[in-house]
Order: sequence, then structure tokens, then C-alpha cells
Amino acid sequence: MDSRTHRPPDADAPPWRLDTALALLRHAGLPAPDGEPGSPPYLQALIDQLVALSSRDALTGLANRRNFEMALAREVDRVARSGESALLLLVDIDHFKRVNDTHGHAAGDDVIRAVGRALADSVRPMDLVARIGGEEFAILLPNCPPAFGPQVAGRVRQRVARTQVSVAEGLQLGVTVSVGGAFAPQWVRSTPALWIERSDRQLYRAKSEGRDRVCFEPMAMPQVSLEEREMLLGSSASATSPTPVAQMSQDSPE
Repeated sequence: MDSRTHRPPDADAPPWRLDTALALLRHAGLPAPDGEPGSPPYLQALIDQLVALSSRDALTGLANRRNFEMALAREVDRVARSGESALLLLVDIDHFKRVNDTHGHAAGDDVIRAVGRALADSVRPMDLVARIGGEEFAILLPNCPPAFGPQVAGRVRQRVARTQVSVAEGLQLGVTVSVGGAFAPQWVRSTPALWIERSDRQLYRAKSEGRDRVCFEPMAMPQVSLEEREMLLGSSASATSPTPVAQMSQDSPE
């Protein structure tokens, strides 16, 4: 039998040509599904693996832009119906072109991977971290009260700033990011494009004001209890002071 053609147990069913699908899995370092090739459980497992593969960024393993855009559309709809807060952060690596020009594209890839890991380590399991293009990332935080936005974004920035990336023997690079944040309008039927535009405007402001900082849309900041703070930020939140880099108005002196 041609190894590239797998016939299901049902002799009347057409043969399945799965060579390309299996090659994609091998290229991604994933094993072939268990079970009888061509059987319904085998095909379902193969489909599940391909769906997961198509939703991930190949370099970082984070969600890719397609996955992010689908999640963003769902969140816009959920916020409009439920009125719960949701935060979108856009994150851009500072001076990334300089890394590529000085140390090469392989070093640039190492920096992107390291930043992706730092971002994923700094948010909750329920939050979505995505690489949406080049050196730009997005973080979608559902059910994130406005009072927590600057602290969460500041923690993201600080976590990346502590990252050291090995780009050559004995050479460590420090990395910083600029962050722009905006909340989805509650009880309002907005669009993903408008939400991204608002966050991107704040990211541009963070870049223009000196990089390695967080900028937010102007908004009122309600008070929250220590218990609520610890639920979102972790038990160590009570021992840390709010980040000084979050900027809450266009008139910020920074």
C-alpha cells in the first residue's frame, strides 16, 4: 500500500490522502495520531491537531493573529452583552530593528521567543497572549476591572525588563517593551477594529514618549479591595506598590 494513502476500514469509502497533513505535524515536531490510519478516531485526532497547529504562532508557540482576532471578536460581543470589563494590551519590543541589524535575525528570533515567554508568565491562564506580527504582541484580559489595568500592564512591562537574552557566547541582551492599553466599552456594541485602534493609539504614545513605558486611555479608577487585588494579581500583590509607569491621561508629564 502506498504509504501516502490511507484507506478507512470501510472499503466503499474513498481513500484519504493524508501525506501533507502528516508532514505538517512532523515539521511542527508533533507525533502522528494514534489508532488505525483512516479510522474516524484517527481522522478526528488529526483534525484536532491541525486546528491547534493553525491557531499557534510557529516561532513562539503563542496564539497567532487569526486566533487572536477570533477571540477579540468573541470578547467584544461578550462585553456588550454582560457589561463586564475587558482589557486589550498591545506590546511592542523597543528598538527591535537594532537587534536584527547588530546581532542578526537568529538573535532577533531569540529575543521574540524570550519576550513571548515573559508575557505568558506575567498574566493569568485565562488571558490570551498572541504574537500578531513581527515584534508586536497582544494580550487580551477578560474580566479585568479598570482598577487593575495599570498594575497588570506595569507587571508585564517589568517582567520583560528583567529578561536577559543570550545572543552569543558571553553576551546577554536586555529587552524592554512599550505597552498601550484600552478597555472595551461596556454595554456598547463596538468592533474589534475600533478596540485595536484605541490600544494602538496608546502604544504609539508610549513609543513617542520614550519607550519602556505603559500608556492608557484616560479613565476613572475605582477603588478595589485587597482581596480583589490578590485574586487578579496574585498573593504577592499586597506586598508590592503600584507601578509608576502607568499613565492614565493625555496630560501625563511623562
